[in-house]
Amino acid sequence: MQGSICAGEFEGTHVLRFLGDVRVTLCAPLDAYCDRMLKDPNFHAVIVDLEHTENLDSTALGCLARLSIRVKSLYQRVPTLICNSQNLRRVLESMGFQDVFMIVDRDTYDAMSLPALPESIELPAGADLAIESTRARVISAHKQLMALNDANAETFKDLVAALEQEQANANSNGPIKTAVGRKAEG
Repeated sequence: MQGSICAGEFEGTHVLRFLGDVRVTLCAPLDAYCDRMLKDPNFHAVIVDLEHTENLDSTALGCLARLSIRVKSLYQRVPTLICNSQNLRRVLESMGFQDVFMIVDRDTYDAMSLPALPESIELPAGADLAIESTRARVISAHKQLMALNDANAETFKDLVAALEQEQANANSNGPIKTAVGRKAEG
């Protein structure tokens, strides 16, 4: 199932619902929503609902980690993450998410008398698929995962180094040169 992210808010409690297979192409609208959400003067809490999530790629995981760290820094609380899938929960725990989220299943969430999840609307698919901005988003997300624990740092260090090298090469190429080394006209 192709992925999507839906978002909603009620009385300062925001909900992000991840549906299907959530990948890097959905991270730009996710980041934009999170930026707006955290500037909302009525912001109280954020709940991430993974009840209908099949898969999260590492960039989406990094964006979630960044969200949690920002919420904790600004509001001194961690977001709640609803996850019923044992496979997905193993991934989250292996990445250290239990340190930055309160992870619960749906039954536990309902039993805790937490706010009802508001209705949500689908965030638009990523319009910004430019190589440079996508690469920068992937690097940032993976650095966030690396900061969670030593295992993540080891797992993603080569990927981040390779992407940073690509980024440096792309930034240093400058004007296109002809075969004899002169700048191309036009």
